[in-house]
Amino acid sequence: MSKRPEPSLSRLAWLGMAGLAVALYALSPTAGRGESVPAASAAPGASTGAAPSSAVPEPGGYRMEAYRAPTPATLKGARVIDTAEAERLWRGNAALFLDVMPRDVKPANLPPGTIWRDKRRDHLPGSVWLANVGYGALSPQMDAYFRDRLGALTEGRRDAALVFYCLTDCWMSWNAARRAMGEYGYTNVIWYPAGSDGWAKAGLPLEQAKPLD
Repeated sequence: MSKRPEPSLSRLAWLGMAGLAVALYALSPTAGRGESVPAASAAPGASTGAAPSSAVPEPGGYRMEAYRAPTPATLKGARVIDTAEAERLWRGNAALFLDVMPRDVKPANLPPGTIWRDKRRDHLPGSVWLANVGYGALSPQMDAYFRDRLGALTEGRRDAALVFYCLTDCWMSWNAARRAMGEYGYTNVIWYPAGSDGWAKAGLPLEQAKPLD
């Protein structure tokens, strides 16, 4: 019977390094979870498409920066809905849908002759686009715009059902819904965190939006 050759030192060293690498990967906190770069570190305007996370706590006040980032799963005082419930409300005309996606403002110092075109926004059919009301801090003019438009749209009814949304992983709708409750006194506020991209992903229709003056 022939004697099996002994493994070389280099082969033993390679096997040892491979085993160590496997062990380190198994102990990694993100191993096997498919986690990627946090949305706050992604390119501006990029979305992870992630659902609201119970790991994200509600802040004590408004979100003041990094508005495209994972959101909490809750909004104290509001009802949080998924796409199926949003569709039910929409088809039944049971709530006023408010799109609070921000809109680029035309720069005041554009060279003469420059053509400015607004970026197209598509949202849930029948929604009202209240642009730029979801920032953490609003100017007195924007605060008055938001308050007045809500009053007109609801005919002064503080118990009107209001669905706030923008995009997935967007704090703008969270801020706007919180402000409608805490500062303006609306009592039937609904937050739809999946937003227009979650709606479209479900194969539901969108229409081109026009901001309300």
